[in-house]
Amino acid sequence: MLNDWLFIGIFLVLAPVFPALALVIPRIIAPRKPNPLKSQTYECGIETVGDTSVQFRVQYYLFTLVFLIFDVEIVFLYPWAVAYEQLDLFAVVAGILFIFLLVDGLIFAWRKGALEWE
Repeated sequence: MLNDWLFIGIFLVLAPVFPALALVIPRIIAPRKPNPLKSQTYECGIETVGDTSVQFRVQYYLFTLVFLIFDVEIVFLYPWAVAYEQLDLFAVVAGILFIFLLVDGLIFAWRKGALEWE
């Protein structure tokens, strides 16, 4: 019985070690020779002119979040749709409630102007 749990114990001990090694080892063996040429901003083989940091409008992030929400919706609704014939009434009502809440969120985002592309 103890041997069954031994693998889990070893995993719990070693699980934090490997990511820590992946972060520590490159800092130890990486060459460190900074110079002004390496610190310059470089993009696509062309030296930049003017300000190199570009601020994106918040609307792009809102549009992305709305897309992500509805993309994740498909991940949850696909198994529900595949097993629709075998679901009981509670699962059907829960799925319809889920769809209703997402449509409500879409209407809210639409009225707030998050979907308008200007």
